[in-house]
Order: sequence, then C-alpha cells, then structure tokens
Amino acid sequence: MKPSQFIIIFFLYFSLTSCGGPSNDKEADIDSTLILKIAFEDSFPSGKIINPVICKTSPAQSYALYIPGNNRNQALPIIYFFDPHGDGLLPIKKYKSLADNFHFILVGSNNSKNGNDWNNVENIWDNLNEDVQKRIAINRERIYTCGFSGGAKVATFLALHHPEIKGVIANGAGLEEITKSGNFKFTLTSIAGKGDMNMTDLISIDKILDNTQTKHRIIFFDGIHEWAPLNIMKTAFSGLQFDAMRNNLIPRDSFFINQFVEENKNKIVDEEKSNQLLKAESSCQYSINMLDGVTDKVNWFHKKKDSITQTASYKNQSQANEDLLKKEGIIKAGFQQQFQIRDENYWNNVINDVKEKAAVKTPEGLMYQRLQAYLSLAFYSISSQLISQNHNKDAEYFVGLYKMADPTNSEAWYLSAILSARENNSAATKDDLLKAVSLGFNDKKRLEQQPEFSDSGIKINLTEIENKMK
Repeated sequence: MKPSQFIIIFFLYFSLTSCGGPSNDKEADIDSTLILKIAFEDSFPSGKIINPVICKTSPAQSYALYIPGNNRNQALPIIYFFDPHGDGLLPIKKYKSLADNFHFILVGSNNSKNGNDWNNVENIWDNLNEDVQKRIAINRERIYTCGFSGGAKVATFLALHHPEIKGVIANGAGLEEITKSGNFKFTLTSIAGKGDMNMTDLISIDKILDNTQTKHRIIFFDGIHEWAPLNIMKTAFSGLQFDAMRNNLIPRDSFFINQFVEENKNKIVDEEKSNQLLKAESSCQYSINMLDGVTDKVNWFHKKKDSITQTASYKNQSQANEDLLKKEGIIKAGFQQQFQIRDENYWNNVINDVKEKAAVKTPEGLMYQRLQAYLSLAFYSISSQLISQNHNKDAEYFVGLYKMADPTNSEAWYLSAILSARENNSAATKDDLLKAVSLGFNDKKRLEQQPEFSDSGIKINLTEIENKMK
C-alpha cells in the first residue's frame, strides 16, 4: 500500500482506536507474597490488591483483583476494568477506595489493550469472566464494565454482545456501534474531560441515544484524555447504585438518595449564581437521569432545568457553545486534508498556534486543548501504522510532528527509537529510549520483544535502559 493511500484510509482506523497516555503508577499496596499462592488456590483475601491473578485455564492471561475489606464471602457487584495499555492494576489502585465505599469487587484485565481485534477481545473476556465466576462469589445480576480510551470501546463492545453486563462506564471514548443497534438494557455512563479530543464524539453519541430507550448519561470534568478523577468516578459508581435501586435489585437507600439530592442541589445553585448555566443545566440533567424512578425528589431538578433553559443567558451560552463545536469540526477537517500533504512549515505554525491558544483558560482554550490532543493521537496513529508498513521515510516525518505536538509523550520517543534503530544509529536509539523512559515508558516486555532493539547491528544495553524505569 502506498503511504498516501494509507493516510486516506487512516481515519477509518483512527475512529476505531484510541490511545491513552503512558502508565506511571508504581505497584504500591500489593501483597507480592500472595502471587504464587493465588495462582493455584481459590482463596482470595479481602482488603488487598492482588496482581497478577493467573487465569487457571488460560495461564497467558491474568488480572488485578480487589475485594473490599470484610466482604470476602459475600456475593458482591463487580466491575471489570479495561485499560488501553493492558495495565489492569492502574484503575484498581486508583479506585480502590470507591470499592470499599460501594462494596464493589474490582477486576482489571492485564491483557486487554489497544491493538487487539474484536475476536481477541471476545477471547479475553470469555477467559477472564469464566475464571472470575468460578473462583469469586459475585452478584451475577450486577456485572459492570468500565474502560478508558480504547478500553472504553472494549467495555461498550462487550456489553453490546453479552446481556449479563448491566452497565458500562465509558471514560474518554465512545463506540459508534452503540448508536446503530437499537435499544439496550444496560446503562451507558459516558465520562469526558473538557480538554479531551473525544469529548465531541461522546456528546454526539449521547444526543443520538436521546432518541432511543437506552438509559444513558454523560458526566464532564475539568481535565484531558485521562482516567477520570476519583470524585467523577464516584458519581459514575453512584449511577450504578441508582440503577440497581430503580430495577429493584437493592432496596432504596434513603440516606444515600438524600445525600445525593442535597449535594447536587447545592452544586447547581452555586453554578447558577456564578452564571455557569451550561454546567448547571448539565448537572440538572444527570441528576434527573440518576433519580428518575427512584424518588419524587427528582421533580426539583426537572423544574430547575426548565427554569434555567428558558433564560436568555442560557440560550446565549448554549448558542456560543454550539458555534464553538462547529468551529472545532471545521478545524479538524482542515487538519485531515493536511495529513496528506508534506508541509512541515504549515504544521510548525499550526502546532505552535494550538499550544498557545490551549493555554488560555476559556471555553475556546478548552477547544484548543482538545485539538492539541487530537493532533497527538493522529500523529501517533499514522506513525505507528507507517512503521508497521515499513514506510520509514514517511514515518520519520510524522514521528517528527508527533514529537513537536506532544514532546512529553513517551510514545513519541519510543517510535523515534524504532526508526533510529532501523537506521543502525545506536547512539540515537539509546538517546530516544532514555528520553522515553524519563517520560514514563516502563513496558519491559515490549522493549525486549521489539525486534529492532535486538538486531545485531544495534549496540545498546537493554538492561541499562530497563534499570532506569520507574
């Protein structure tokens, strides 16, 4: 395939994949003495993160596990997590405290990652789910999936094909297939950072689902393309609790309901006072989604939403937001045309302009944050595919743009190292790898299996590189 033909079809591939940032978390809070024991016995301690748990019938697969304290013998709800880099430990560590608060079992796949096709995803799920259900007491009426970026697509895909999954939390990416397949019995909770390049896609999916019977909601936070902050994921977990109450899977919890109502009333009042009417309307909408069919206290949020949306200030802010989203779409379309043209001067000017405007703390600044992230992901995806096709000269061009657009992303320097190795430039290869490691690259298995780095013409010490990993 010619490089130019690849660029044309790249956007089909780009729409199906999404990549998160590098994992930098250290393996804290893990009882490493339990690893061998857990691999061969079915007794799991509660209140401890166990990683890895080896799947008995598929030893190549493993997962991170957390069972909340003092709940060892109870059949608890379960959330399966999918990280784009196959780091099952990362979300378990990040949301462990929520598992304790909500009494949810957390499982993170160490095998599901970007680049797997749907057949591989199905295989991973079948082995993972089978192993968990045979070895852990779970509430089979309350099975949920959650993923970030490409992992969010995996979490949604699985729910579309497995009716035992009752809810999905899609963090930082959406799967368009959900808009084409009718109504579903599972609930979709979308989470989007306001600086996330996929925010507009999640909004679009949410609007389309308004015309279906699928229960859905969207939660925004002040952030970029990343796993959601703890307080935002807490809201998503709360939604799963309200769903269970609505479906009579658990009793109505008056304290929990009243606490949620009061917290969100106060939040909306504050947002209205500060003239953040789009935020206030959004807070009303997700509160309605949470509380409908659970309590008649939802009526306050219906009335407040109607009151806000009828004001001239809200209508002006809403129109300005729509105009900004349209502008964002036009700019992206312009970028897509330029991907097919070699014009480094154009990209140098554009990247500098986008970075400068993204630093401004305004709605337009957030739009440019999304565009900056969009360019980073685009350059990553194009570069990776060109490298896999051995179009090295074209790959060098796009890797150069990738490093210019996102110089602190370890992946840009890792890809640069591959190209340096293909040129038998040992010094540049080592420098690029050390730069990648300094920015958070820590995938020893990938490094050791990369054929370019074991080539006899490359004189680098991989152990030296690995010793610098955190």
